[in-house]
Amino acid sequence: MKSEISTHEFSMRFTSTPRGARLARRLVSQRLDEWGHPYDSPANESVTLIAAELASNAVRHGHVPGRDFLLRLTASDDALRLEVSDTRSERLPEVREPCGESGRGLMLVGALADKWGIAPRQPGKTVWAEVWLSPVTGR
Repeated sequence: MKSEISTHEFSMRFTSTPRGARLARRLVSQRLDEWGHPYDSPANESVTLIAAELASNAVRHGHVPGRDFLLRLTASDDALRLEVSDTRSERLPEVREPCGESGRGLMLVGALADKWGIAPRQPGKTVWAEVWLSPVTGR
């Protein structure tokens, strides 16, 4: 008996501006809703928050003038994976102590994602996060 696995993929380049980051977040939420993860579901809320943090970091810390950032969202039956790539390789993300209003982004990603990491690319880097889907966790 052949098992059918459904997969979805969304990929788009965004301007490395706050407006580009907001649009990325909105399109992630919309795409997840279209794929069967309603706006108010834990999976949609978690991945949308992760998208907001990673896109914001790409704009704030990974910006290279004239270069966009790339967002890729994939969904399988058991996981949602978000990747945000920018072209700056000398500034790698790191979890650090919060300072005032900033410094909590990667702590939030770590709390929401089941797994996350950084992968080098040429040029730049990709920061990725996975949220595993499970009826037990409600995601």
